[in-house]
Amino acid sequence: MSRPDPSPLPPLTTVAVVGLGTMGTGIAEVLTCAGRTVVGIDVTEAAAARAAAALEAATARAVERGRITEDERRAALARFRTSCDLRDAAGADLVIEVVPENYALKHEVFTALDAVVRPDTILATGTNALSVTRLAADSARPERVLGLHFFNPAPAMKLVEVVSSVLTSPGAVAAVTALARELGKEPVAIGDRPGFVADGLLFGYLNQAAAMYEARYAGREDIDAAMRLGCGLPMGPLALLDLIGIDTARTVLEAMYAASHDRLHAPAPILGQLSEAGLTGRKAGRGFYTYEAPGSAVVVADAESPGGTHDAAAGRSVRSVGVAGSGTMASGIAEVFAKRGHPVVLVARTPEKAEAAKARIAKSLARSVEKGRITEEQREAALAAVATAGSLDALADVDLAVEAVAEDLEVKQQLFAALDKVCKPGAVLATTTSSLPVVACARATSRPQDVIGMHFFNPAPAMKLVEVVRTVLTSDEVHATVRAVCAGVGKHAVDCGDRAGFIVNALLFPYLNNAVKMVQENYATLDQIDAAMKLGGGYPMGPFELLDVVGLDVSLAIEKVLHREFRDPGLAPASLLEHLVAAGRLGRKTGRGFREYAKA
Repeated sequence: MSRPDPSPLPPLTTVAVVGLGTMGTGIAEVLTCAGRTVVGIDVTEAAAARAAAALEAATARAVERGRITEDERRAALARFRTSCDLRDAAGADLVIEVVPENYALKHEVFTALDAVVRPDTILATGTNALSVTRLAADSARPERVLGLHFFNPAPAMKLVEVVSSVLTSPGAVAAVTALARELGKEPVAIGDRPGFVADGLLFGYLNQAAAMYEARYAGREDIDAAMRLGCGLPMGPLALLDLIGIDTARTVLEAMYAASHDRLHAPAPILGQLSEAGLTGRKAGRGFYTYEAPGSAVVVADAESPGGTHDAAAGRSVRSVGVAGSGTMASGIAEVFAKRGHPVVLVARTPEKAEAAKARIAKSLARSVEKGRITEEQREAALAAVATAGSLDALADVDLAVEAVAEDLEVKQQLFAALDKVCKPGAVLATTTSSLPVVACARATSRPQDVIGMHFFNPAPAMKLVEVVRTVLTSDEVHATVRAVCAGVGKHAVDCGDRAGFIVNALLFPYLNNAVKMVQENYATLDQIDAAMKLGGGYPMGPFELLDVVGLDVSLAIEKVLHREFRDPGLAPASLLEHLVAAGRLGRKTGRGFREYAKA
């Protein structure tokens, strides 16, 4: 239970910001532009001067972009002053501490503040990894201590997590929540747990991406491109680690692991190695990538840059393409190839199913014409390029056969055995599986060297990404062929090995599963978590919105595959997800999943 308020709280008009790094300076900018008087405090005059210069530059850019007037800019700058003495926080209504993530340092700051600020002053820590409760318990005013977690860059990011301990008074939480709204932010009130909501989900995902890179399963550019193009994220995980700071990420993960003992949060060894070497990301000029200068966002070429990382084998000529399947993915893939001039044979179990799939292509092409993406002539040419058939014999002469049938290994193996008999020698045989072993499909044929994975994303015509999955048996020639084919139809190919989940699903679904566990443990609500990831992480959809779109049954199946492959207890499907699937609540397709949906 929180403590009652011993006295009414004053309006939060004067704020002290302790720690003038990137985050502290950004918070100061937000506050001054919103009419608050701000005292920026740091241990060195150089840091204080940098903060003042950064604020001047940021407000000048705001004037150029029409966000504020020149008079508003001058007023904001007049409300900001810097200091190197914590005693200058004495008159503040609110103090926001954003010093480095070190408990001893934060405790030292809070102890010093206890001696100088008023009894009714609220003390907020900007930590995203350390215990707010511990800081509160060690303070002389525990009822006035809470967490106020802004996201970087503070002026742009809308989310603010307001973190209360069992000691924090409701009045302090209410006052800070009201301030966040007045600053134009979206506050989410949550309890004290390492990582809170957004970072609690984000850092496990980042850690897995670092481990994937460290294991040489996929290259850094391919990992980052896969998550940007496959999930619509604003930044790939390794680039984001460089932006956050690899040392900071390691600290956050260590705190999370200490609290949960979940192996997904045990920092990948590479994070420690890079941190110890001083390769901490953008701020150092080098991390997973190399930058033009410390603090620069401009990536420059280094020994790991693309070029020579893919095999140099000559590929085979691919003109005609066969697609086996009649569902949404099969018709989408057929459309992709037909629009780029490839003759396509679309084969289904019956001629009627094949024609229905072609009709779906016709509707999709018509929508593209309506939206101005293609011309009427291009629509007619693409549709004319698609032939349909009800027998696999129609694929006898294709150069590339793409399987897009149900996600059932036995069904796929039977299909590949049939393709092996029908397709001409030298034809490339590709599976679009998203979770099953490609090598199991290859072993169903007499030519496993010609079998490869081509994991398109739904909807195939719109999504740029294709995960190219080579097995230990796939030839260099076939790999080179498929990469060239992807480029020829306007897709971005990323390479990965034949492992459950490939890149995207292996990183995405543990994150979704952890979100379900967070709700299951009553730590946060669906709406809070979805808002946190959209506003704090820049995700296009919150995890529960995405789960309902993907389908809870599909999500559960992928979670089970990942758990079975990696044998990690942290990957075990959340029981709440299992219960919803058992109850027939599968998401949008049934009208009920984590949320309920109106019938169309």
